[in-house]
Amino acid sequence: MSDSTLSAGTAPAAAPAVSTASTASANSTTFAVILSLSFCHLLNDMMQSLVPALYPILKENYALSFGQVGLITLAFQCTASMLQPLVGLYTDKKPQPYSLMVGMGFTLVGLLLMSRADSYPMILFAAALIGMGSSVFHPEASRVARMASGGRYGLAQSLFQVGGNMGSAAGPLLAAFIVVPHGQHSIVWFSAAALVAMFVLFQVGGWYARRQAERKPAARKAASTSASVTSPVLSRRRVTLAVAILVALLFSKNVYSASLGSYFTLYLMSRFGIDVATAQLYLFAFLVGIVGGTIAGGAVGDKVGRIPVMWFSILGALPFALMLPYANLFWTGVLAVLVAMIMASAFSAILVYAQELMPGRVGLVAGMFFGFSFGLGGLGAAALGELADWTSIETVYKVTPFLLLLGILTAFLPRQPGEPRNSR
Repeated sequence: MSDSTLSAGTAPAAAPAVSTASTASANSTTFAVILSLSFCHLLNDMMQSLVPALYPILKENYALSFGQVGLITLAFQCTASMLQPLVGLYTDKKPQPYSLMVGMGFTLVGLLLMSRADSYPMILFAAALIGMGSSVFHPEASRVARMASGGRYGLAQSLFQVGGNMGSAAGPLLAAFIVVPHGQHSIVWFSAAALVAMFVLFQVGGWYARRQAERKPAARKAASTSASVTSPVLSRRRVTLAVAILVALLFSKNVYSASLGSYFTLYLMSRFGIDVATAQLYLFAFLVGIVGGTIAGGAVGDKVGRIPVMWFSILGALPFALMLPYANLFWTGVLAVLVAMIMASAFSAILVYAQELMPGRVGLVAGMFFGFSFGLGGLGAAALGELADWTSIETVYKVTPFLLLLGILTAFLPRQPGEPRNSR
């Protein structure tokens, strides 16, 4: 009796040790995957940000109007953004582990074409290919980051998003020191970044495929049951209305951001007479502000809630945006950074809020909020280019801040779309 009791007591004692070791190993793999995705997000968005950074060079070399510059943004954003919800919807049903690497291949081809483009249609086609790579990358990478999170969805999303923000900030800086001095053909050098990303994403795809193969049908059924239990107690009509409001909020933010991201260098050169390299440094500072705002917004949102962050992000940026067109060069830089930080603070709050509204639709939510809303911003950028041609670029910066008044729509969001699904 005593021997069997001892043996029964010994077995449970050994099990936790094994479980702990397995968990530690799993966690180490998890963070390796998340950081790999963040690194590839950095490379992807760095290569994307080279497109607007090229605008002053392309405008001069090909005698483009502001409207034609806006159409480049539209071509890029239509593929980079409008396709993302479709990709996300498809991969929610049929995950594609190696599509990440294939998507980066589109970016590689787009960069090579952009470096050699000698006509406006070729520029548009190259920009569309770069955008197509992004449309595949974001929804599926967001899904893999969630899968690798070990339940810490906010941390995984934050690490993934910061990589992209850093890449967006690095693009104009690299453009200022590499592309501007060496011209359009130097874009080909950045194809090396696409090749590195393809190699890393091939490894991530292998991990993803193994995880998919290990999942049993019973586990899938349990996950589906868990999603239905934690679904928000909201009618379909209220969920649809809330999603529409979130898209409208991001539309207002992204159209204004497009006016800064796409035309800021041209605005600074036109108004203050500075050179391209100096203007790129101001754009870099603006994009660094976005990085800081994203990190701060996630931390603050965990403490005070997501809706207060949304209120502050949209309406809080309005006074600074209204002052910006009347400021001197120094204060224009300061105000642009403040606007960037405040506006960027809400993105993680909006994304997590949407995930709570639509549990189990990771790819679709990522496609909508990484993609579709930014595509609407691209449409706005094209319209702003036409407005700049009809009036002036200074007029654009006086008119667009009023779009931020759409932040008032936050008042119509449900206060609590659902409990945080940390237990999943």
